[in-house]
Amino acid sequence: MLENKISGNLLEAFEKGVKYQMYTGLGLIAFGLHADRLPFKLISFYALNLIGVLLFSGGLYLYSMYESAPFLKNMAMIVPFGGTSMIVAWIIVIVQLIRR
Repeated sequence: MLENKISGNLLEAFEKGVKYQMYTGLGLIAFGLHADRLPFKLISFYALNLIGVLLFSGGLYLYSMYESAPFLKNMAMIVPFGGTSMIVAWIIVIVQLIRR
């Protein structure tokens, strides 16, 4: 149904947002299920991923609707901040796992 409302390249942006939101959710679930076995806290991992998915996926969702609401085109500028936040979250966890 969304295919009928937005153009192809914007649909791809929307789908990318969905994919990264799903991957982030699966990562949070996987680490959350094993959090009691880890020798460190995951609060920064959770927080950075939440901020990241809100900015990255949310920004892509809003950007993909700019044909209907042109002021949303500027939402693409927040997407890199979300991606960076998610990358930093994973780097923190990987570094913590290597140290332990």
